[in-house]
Amino acid sequence: MTYAGDMPTYADLMLPVLEVVADLGGSAQGSEIVDALIERGGYAPELLQRTYPDSDKVMLVDRMRWARSYLKIGGALDSPRRGLFVLSDLGRDILALDPRPALERLRELDRQVRSRQKTGPRRKGSAVAELDPDLDKLDELREDDWRDAFLGRLHGLTPLAFEEFTLYILRLFGLQLTHQGGTGDEGIDGIGIAPLSPVLSSVVAVQAKRYDPSTAISREQVALFQRDAAAKGAERAIFVTLGRFSSSAKKAATTSTPTVDLIDGQRLCDLALENLEIGREIGLRRVVEVNGEWFERFGR
Repeated sequence: MTYAGDMPTYADLMLPVLEVVADLGGSAQGSEIVDALIERGGYAPELLQRTYPDSDKVMLVDRMRWARSYLKIGGALDSPRRGLFVLSDLGRDILALDPRPALERLRELDRQVRSRQKTGPRRKGSAVAELDPDLDKLDELREDDWRDAFLGRLHGLTPLAFEEFTLYILRLFGLQLTHQGGTGDEGIDGIGIAPLSPVLSSVVAVQAKRYDPSTAISREQVALFQRDAAAKGAERAIFVTLGRFSSSAKKAATTSTPTVDLIDGQRLCDLALENLEIGREIGLRRVVEVNGEWFERFGR
């Protein structure tokens, strides 16, 4: 089953997932896999923006995650720690096959995984629910649902409120920042000091872009921020967005000065979770769900 506009199913994405993990050196973070699939796929913008009718989940990204999870459950990927995926011997064996037998092996793996899933209630807004109403939720994706809700809540903030949130979370990591947002900010939303050690520090500039989580930041946007940061005397820079960074943007961040540390939507979720785990208030509760009221302190 496919969707209008050449929307791939999660099963269509299983072989590409294995291929991009191999291209990335045999291991990759979950967000790296998604970024690489999007770069490789050349998908039309409307596919990258299409969400499920009853949720804000980006359908294509959701299917990429399901494909990755099926490969993990089926044994083609190992996961030595949360969020990190490594090609297993089975995964390498599949990649060594010609395309047709590789696809047949993955279809068999898919059938095996399905047979192990207990029949349960349909999961709204999921790739597999669209394809198979009787397939139960996978534990891994159920645990990660809070990320989509968290990014969705952040996207619901005003641009000013998102700037304030960004400065707040960076301050939790020890940065001393002054808000520069608003008219005439010259592309800089925060400027201040980043401690590098007990005796060393660096001037840092911050830019926060409240783009849709499906948006890709381009090389040109990173390069423009670098120029703005340099004009402010910054020695380092931090670019924060709810979206993702293109491969050319990542390259630009480290080939010119000041060096730009890139924080995309998934990394922002990781930073929030780190603060939650040490008892800091960051808009998440211990059950890892979004506390919507917490965000109301920004943009007043």
